[in-house]
Amino acid sequence: MTTNADEPQPQPRPRRRAPAGAAVLREDVTEAIRAAVFEELAAVGYARMSIEGIARRAGVGKTAVYRRWRSKLHLVLDIVSALAVQGLPAPDTGSLEGDLRLLYEVTSRALRHPVASQIIPDLQAEAARNPDIAEAMQKALREGQDGVASRILAAAAERGELSATVDTDLALDLISGPLYWRSVVIRSPKLPKGYLGALARATAEGLKAL
Repeated sequence: MTTNADEPQPQPRPRRRAPAGAAVLREDVTEAIRAAVFEELAAVGYARMSIEGIARRAGVGKTAVYRRWRSKLHLVLDIVSALAVQGLPAPDTGSLEGDLRLLYEVTSRALRHPVASQIIPDLQAEAARNPDIAEAMQKALREGQDGVASRILAAAAERGELSATVDTDLALDLISGPLYWRSVVIRSPKLPKGYLGALARATAEGLKAL
């Protein structure tokens, strides 16, 4: 096949380039930074936590952190807020008491984890001074737990164990309050034997009385 030298020849397509100044944020680096935040919070607390310390613990430079979050406050708010959307799987044991028991077992393990048991009280103290942290804490601790508890209530109502007109807000407080009080507020070092089962039974009976 011959070509006419005077005919325009097809030109190679130019290689696409990322816009000037654009940075590709590697997910593995982002996850390493998030993990470092939890570790740093547990080790030194929010007040003493620094971007430098987070970067050092994550094994990255400070610029890697600042590309993703502009301050330690925004970093912590982002991570704490993300807890609300992660949530817990809704138990499905076939009974209200069984669902509550499973919820309490999972929640108790999470609250009593060494890192969580150090981070949550520290952030609560900061929340008393910083309304942005207070809002993020409320979203993470309340919405995450209440989303699961609401599904437990709905399932119990469908089975006829609870009234469909139960006071939802009061019911959610009744479900979440006692375990949170013992594990986070008074920080009981060890739950008494049979406590979670007894709490599930008492809570189920209380909910039926609403």
